[in-house]
Amino acid sequence: PYKQWYLKKYGVDLGKKAKGGAAKAAEKGKEKDVEEEKKSRHVIFKLKAREAKQKLDPAVEEQFQSGRLLAAVSSRPGQCGRCDGYVIEGEELTFYKRKL
Repeated sequence: PYKQWYLKKYGVDLGKKAKGGAAKAAEKGKEKDVEEEKKSRHVIFKLKAREAKQKLDPAVEEQFQSGRLLAAVSSRPGQCGRCDGYVIEGEELTFYKRKL
């Protein structure tokens, strides 16, 4: 669900490895044309503005590409039927990566 939310909010697909080549560029251009047809002009400008401000920590982006994300549970387990948490990033992420 986080990848889907991020794609909808910023227009950036997480977990896709960037590969060079003309075939990839042609395919990306084709996909972009299809997506742009479905979005209104206002939404396109909103996504461009968000994409300009959006920056993702390289360590977190590397985790998305590998398919594994380190997260911490912030709710008290066993108290209710749900679990809340957050994605670990920054200094905390480097600390736990060293431990693994």
